[in-house]
Formats: sequence, C-alpha cells, structure tokens
Amino acid sequence: MTAAATEDDPYVLPMPSPDSPIVLPKWIHPNNPHSVSSYHDLIWSLAALIDNPGTRLISIHWEKCPARMRGQLKLPAWTMINGQLRPTRIRSRGMATRSRNSAEDMASTCREWMRLARWLEKRGITDLAACTEDEWRKYPGERWKGGVSRGYAEKVLGWLTDLWLFDQLSAHPAGIARPPWDSEGIDDFLPAVSNQGGGENSTEPLDPQTIGPLLIWAMRVIEDFADDILAAWAENRRLTALIGTVSLVQGGQAAVEAYLMPLIETGAPLPSTRNQGKNTVARTFIAATTGASGGQVDRFAIKHGLSALTAQRPGPCPLDIPVTGLINGRPWRTHLDFNEAASLMKHLGTAAMIICLYLTGMRPQEVQGLRSGCCPDPEPGPNGAPGRHLIRSRHFKNVTDEDGNHASEGEEREVPWVAITPVVHSIRVLERIVPEGDYLFSAAHHDFLFQRNHHGALKGEALNQRIEDFVAWANHEANAHGLPGQAIPKDPHGSIGMSRFRRSLAWHIARRPGGLVALAIQYGHMRTVLDARTASGYGSRSRSGIHGVLDIETALAAADTAAHLRDRIAAGEKISGPAARRAITGAASTPRFEGRIVPRTFARKAAKFLARDGVVLYDNPEAFLICAFKHDNALCEPDPGATAPRQYACQQGCGNAVRSDTHARQMRERADEIDLKAAFVPEKLAKRLRRNADNLREMSDAHDATAQTAEALT
Repeated sequence: MTAAATEDDPYVLPMPSPDSPIVLPKWIHPNNPHSVSSYHDLIWSLAALIDNPGTRLISIHWEKCPARMRGQLKLPAWTMINGQLRPTRIRSRGMATRSRNSAEDMASTCREWMRLARWLEKRGITDLAACTEDEWRKYPGERWKGGVSRGYAEKVLGWLTDLWLFDQLSAHPAGIARPPWDSEGIDDFLPAVSNQGGGENSTEPLDPQTIGPLLIWAMRVIEDFADDILAAWAENRRLTALIGTVSLVQGGQAAVEAYLMPLIETGAPLPSTRNQGKNTVARTFIAATTGASGGQVDRFAIKHGLSALTAQRPGPCPLDIPVTGLINGRPWRTHLDFNEAASLMKHLGTAAMIICLYLTGMRPQEVQGLRSGCCPDPEPGPNGAPGRHLIRSRHFKNVTDEDGNHASEGEEREVPWVAITPVVHSIRVLERIVPEGDYLFSAAHHDFLFQRNHHGALKGEALNQRIEDFVAWANHEANAHGLPGQAIPKDPHGSIGMSRFRRSLAWHIARRPGGLVALAIQYGHMRTVLDARTASGYGSRSRSGIHGVLDIETALAAADTAAHLRDRIAAGEKISGPAARRAITGAASTPRFEGRIVPRTFARKAAKFLARDGVVLYDNPEAFLICAFKHDNALCEPDPGATAPRQYACQQGCGNAVRSDTHARQMRERADEIDLKAAFVPEKLAKRLRRNADNLREMSDAHDATAQTAEALT
C-alpha cells in the first residue's frame, strides 16, 4: 500500500494490505518503544498510540467478532486508527468531538462494533450492508436491557455513529445505513433518566475517620521508617547478589552445613518464610547468607529433613542493619527481615503515592507521570527567605495537539504545583528508589518482588490494590504495637481508590476547618496556597483545575450551613452576633441542595454563588459559630479577592460572626468536657484548661443575653 491518501478525497485512506501496520508511522511518537501489529493479525496492539505512563496497554481482539463480518469491521477500524473525521463533521457534533480519539476510546469503539455484529448475526444478518434503519431503531432497546446509565448510552450511540462515518471514509465502504439518531437526535433512543451520576464531582470523598489514620500511617512510613526500609532493601539486594558465588569446589555445601548444623543441633529456630500459609525453608536467604547455590541448599534440606524441622521451629531471617525508626518512642522492629524487604518497599512507595495524591490535589495520572527531578530545591527568596518547592508535571486530561487530536503524551502544566513539606519528603524518598529522570512510580523499579521490566508507570489497578494492601499492613502494625485507636477503619463508601483523594482534599478543606486535611501539618499553608490563585497558581491553569472542585465543595458546604440555619430558626432557635441579620438574609436566599449528582456546569455556578459577598454562610464548628463572610469585615485577613474566610484563623469580635442556640449549647458541653479533662492533668495545665472552659461559658452566656428570634431581627 501507499501512505498517501487518495487524490480525490484526502480523508479517504487507500486500501491496506494484509501486512500493513495497523498504526501508520506518522501517528507514532518518536519515543514510543512498542511494536506495531499487522493488519492480518487477530490481535491489534494499540500500544504504539499510548504515551501516557499511567495508561495500560490496550489491544483489539478480533476473534470476538463474527468471522463473516470481521473483514468489514477491520477496515473502518483501521481507517479510524489512521484517519480523521472531516472538519465539517466535527463542527456538527459539537466542541467535545475530536478528529482522532485516544487508543482507549478506539478500543471501546471497536468492542461496541463487535457487540453489534454479534447481535446482527443472531438475527441472521452477516453483511453490514443489511444493517438498515430498521435494525438501528431496534438495536438500542436491546442494548440497554443489561442496564446502562444515560451518559454511557450517549457514548455508545456515538461509537455506533462512528461505524457509519468511518465506513464512509474507507477505501471500500460496506454500505451500512446512517443511524437514525444522527439525524433525528439521540433523546428518543436513550434509556430513561436515572439517579446515577458520573464524573469527578460525583465521586464520594473519603470518610474523615478513614483518611485521618491513613494519612498518619503514610507520613509515619515516609518520615520515620523510610531510612530503615531503604537500608533493608539495599542489604537484601546485596545478599541476593551473593547467591551461588561460592562454588561446589570452593565449599558451598560446606558453608550451608556450617551455617545450619549448629541451629539444628541446638534446637534453635530455623530461617523460614511463609509460602501458601505455611512456614517453609528460607531457601533464598540461606543461599544469600552462605553464598551457596539454591541447589546446594535444597540438597542439604532433603538430607537433613529441613522442611519438617522448619515447620516445627520457624525463625526469622534478620538483616544485619540497625533499626532507627520509632513508634511512640520505641523501635518499630526488633530487626528488619530479609523476607519482608520487598513488601516494605512496596508499602513505602504506596505511602508516598497517598501523600502526593492527597496533599497536592493532582489527578492520578498526573502523579503517575511525575519524574525524578520534578521538584528541585528552590533558590532562596528575597532577604534569604526560603522559597517554595514547585512540582513541574504533565497533565493529560483533554490534552490535544495543534490539530485538535488526542495527545496521549499530555503536556507540561503551564503553572506548577506548590509542594508542602510532606510531599517534598515523599518525592525525595521516591527519588532514592528510581534512577534519575525516570518515573517516580516506574513500573519496572517498583516491582520489588518479581523484578519484571514493565514499561511506564504503575497502573491504576495496581496502585488501587497497593492502597488496600497498605491499609491491611498498617492495621496489622497498629495491632502489633498496641495502637488499636490508630487502625484505619473501612470506608463506608467502599474501596479507597486513587480517584477519591482529589475530591477528598477539596471536601476536607471546605468542610473541616482546623486541620483534618493534613492533621494540623501546615494546614494553614495549604489553604493559603489554594486561595492564592493569582499569586501561586497552585491548582490553576487555563481550566479551573482543583479550584473548580474546591469551589463546588465550598458552595455545597455553604448551602448545607444555610439549610441547617433555616431549620434551626424554624424550630424556634434564636441567633446572635453582629452579622445576624445578614445571616437570615443569606439563609433565606440560598437554595437547598439535595442529592449528590453535580452537573458539569456547577463549577461556574458555584464560583458565582461564592462571590455574593456578605450573604454566603460558612459553618465553623471549631469556633462554634457561622461566618456570614463579608470580605471587608473579616478579621482573619483573607487574601485580596478571596470569597471564603480563613476558618482556621477565626478571631473573636469579628463583624461576620453569627451564633445560634445550638452553638451556645455546644460550647457549654465542650466546657464540661474540658473541666473533666482538667481533673486529670498537672495543675498548671489544668488552670489553662479551666480558663478555656470559662471563656466558652462566657461566650454562651453572652449569646443568651443578646440572642433574638428571626422575627425580631427582620
């Protein structure tokens, strides 16, 4: 075949031959290392189109297509992979349409075409030309019987329309009819509206009771255990390299006997490892320690019945390195074990990933795309002040090339992320694991157990499983160290997936003032950085980034606060404070938000809602008040242009404060708790606690003396 398009129509590609590559060279990035399948193959690998390190490699399996229609579907599929839709067609389908889609979308499209082909075959149709308008009208109803969301059904109809479009652009069109929804509109062909949502903002945030201890353990592993774990892995690798270095002639068998016979004769525990739930001979450790080969260890084990003895007297495989990490002032291990070095390295990488995901606001694929050297130490600022650590990264969502085609390699963010200290420490740990310039979560260098040379970064499925494994390990450690209160409880909304961290960051900042977002570690800095949109650009670029998510959560939290205040007022509660009248106005003018589905347009509406200076209500449970935020009145010193208060810096006497009878009751309850605690602490601390309790009671008394009903205030 020739690579050029036909002279008559540049969008119609020439006919491929059986040996033609399924991806033409012009679509392959110069640094892409993957091989290309041939047209006649039954499995088409699309790896040559994938340059995103966090995306799994995808293939199209044609054996799932009815044989008599396979050739008819292969041709439009090849045309889709190597061709482009006409510009007029793209404009008619809307802004979201691209002339070329991602490899994942192409594979999904082909799978949907094969599903249609199987349905047609069951109806006795084995030629796409026989798929007329009547079949098109019947198919969607059959397709939705398995149950699909309305949003996904729209994608399916789009993929089916692509079959007609790319068939027309093929060198020899099969003649499939135009789907009726392409001319009539898709509404009548979609399933009924359901309560199922989709998109980033319908993802449930992590429960506070889960994310708190999860973050504690992640930071503990990075800050306290990382040096021990890295040293254990280095020693494990050093010892493993010694296996078989002592030959049979040099006395490898003798070295095994010299090491094990004293343990056998004295009844001491024998080096063991767990295999399928049983204690077995630690063959690798013994070979590494003695320099013998695995075969020499096996011969000794058979001769002396070592398997049975090890099952009776299992022992550790200690590494000769010091333990420096502490838990509650005590060493976290009596020794580090040869057998656990690989799993500890896996947990170390997972801990770093959790911190990077949660304390930056990056999307998962952005974290997967980080490379060693992405966060250099900053130059000192003016007057020698320390500069901020900035993370240079690539983003991948909705990235297109200059022709509007999907760009799998992504692009570097125009504005870097700002990294707080725990994130910087995590990156430094990861840089000790991978070579310079490689991905921080390189699949090859994080495969500690099998040492397979995988390409790119660890994929989402593997990282999600590592999070679950980390939780199980942390809970085991909490139990072993007598810290049941630091166990990580199961999240009520299911597994802890990577996609939930970004949502949780915004949720905790918007709804949990006082430190839960980072457990009081630089929380103020985190919120300051997020608010400084024009100064630092923490999450901003041409699109709204993390700020759109934060605005949504803040708006929803403010709506909840207004709704709760309305309910309290309706129940007869009184309110007090200099902003009481504004709070009543704000509560009355704020719509109640029901449910969890958030449309794509809500981010813009949320930002507009929050810009209503003076009537947006922010609950601050730590200060026992509501802030009717008016920028000029605020004593918390918000940044210029800020639409939300610094709730962690709330000041008494602020003109934005509002209290209800509920707040007064909560203050008295808190005062009673403090008094109870004061009875069990040293006297100086007890006096301070009682003084705090007295202040809370004074503020609640002041509320009682000045509180009025809504009718009296309006």
